Amino acid sequence: MSEGQHNSVAANAALSAGGSLWQACIDQLAQELPEQQFNTWIKPLVAQVSEDFSRVTVFVANRFKLDWVRAQYSNRIASLLEKLYGQPVQLELALALREPVARTYSSQSNAAEMSPAPEPADIAEDNAATAFKNRLNTALTFENLVEGTANRMARAAAMHVSGMPGQLYNPLFIYGGVGLGKTHLMHAVGNKLLADKPGSKVLYIHAEQFVSDVVKAYQRKTFDEFKERYHSLDLLLIDDVQFFANKDRTQEEFFNAFEALLAKKSHIVMTSDTYPKGLTDIHERLVSRFDSGLTVAIEPPELEMRVAILINKARAESAEMPEEVAFFVAKNVRSNVRELEGALRKILAYSRFNQKEISIQLAREALRDLLSIQNRQIGVENIQKTVADYYKIKVADMYSKKRPASIARPRQIAMYLAKELTQKSLPEIGELFGGRDHTTVLHAVRKIAGERQQLTELNQQLHVLEQTLKG
Repeated sequence: MSEGQHNSVAANAALSAGGSLWQACIDQLAQELPEQQFNTWIKPLVAQVSEDFSRVTVFVANRFKLDWVRAQYSNRIASLLEKLYGQPVQLELALALREPVARTYSSQSNAAEMSPAPEPADIAEDNAATAFKNRLNTALTFENLVEGTANRMARAAAMHVSGMPGQLYNPLFIYGGVGLGKTHLMHAVGNKLLADKPGSKVLYIHAEQFVSDVVKAYQRKTFDEFKERYHSLDLLLIDDVQFFANKDRTQEEFFNAFEALLAKKSHIVMTSDTYPKGLTDIHERLVSRFDSGLTVAIEPPELEMRVAILINKARAESAEMPEEVAFFVAKNVRSNVRELEGALRKILAYSRFNQKEISIQLAREALRDLLSIQNRQIGVENIQKTVADYYKIKVADMYSKKRPASIARPRQIAMYLAKELTQKSLPEIGELFGGRDHTTVLHAVRKIAGERQQLTELNQQLHVLEQTLKG
């Protein structure tokens, strides 16, 4: 190989490594930050990595965003880069006013593709695109939503709404814990409706943005424009309506928009972290409207569904995850889809940065912090104490032979949670519940799992307990 060829290969290797360093940093931030924060502030960033990796320059679209990224995220980005590279890395923030001399790495690319920093005109065009009126993420569709028993009913209802808006299930109210796919479902409804009826007026919005729009309309006296925007929609998709709590003026305006949309047979789809009657500090007449259509829950995904999600999402990232690795991760990450995605990003970043094949050992190394926290926090004794406190019985009742319903029921719930949240076998769980036979534990697990699907109140209680135990 000639010296020129050698230098070219070395330069390409440096560029590839630079992209891997930045992508690994982005992958970690995607796991740490709430999705909305990550998409708003981190995902649009473009980075330039020096050939010796001693300096990373991050280009930000405008002065406001630059100041915000510097104040909120620069310390974390700098420490992550140093941790990933293993040596000090100087972080610089700069306005993306012109194309830098060196190549840059965009966090918007899953493969850390190299691209020049954007020109001002490009930035303006990108901002206009992201501000498109429907706010839908076209990547979130029914086709790439993994179906399982945890989301089957909600998915079927959402499919029906997208095919026949304004008819049955209006409003559609979807509730469940963080990261279970509620937002994905809403975007899927909007995307399907627009695919079938391109002229439809669709808007996806987070409840916090609706609050902000109400405030602006009052400040600027632009309520005609506000009403024109919200009352003329064919489909309104609004996320996390629990954020309306204690905001009387916002609730009033949402009630008006709600009534106007129903009157013209437009459809409303909402999500929340709890079922309508569980919402606090929201007017009764609004809660009754929420509850007047169809209310469906999304549960934490079962094992098989978690495995399918991991394999599918790995393929979407142009990576193959062996089934045994997917099972290992799925058994250890149980709570929600977002945590699964975070674990997957960590594994892919670890694999790319260390140039190793994905294996159970690599997954164990990449997730060692997560596994350590889980093993330390959730044990059967902790579950027994938490459930006993919640149902106001003694911890000793968990091991006793007493059978009144006030004790037997919480005991069964604790057994169910022990099976769901720990790696203990049925005989091991039985032993920790006063030496009970494994068939007793199996009966309790099946009974509570079945009733959870039927009883809204029990499902809500279990949701609270799970969130408490997971911290």
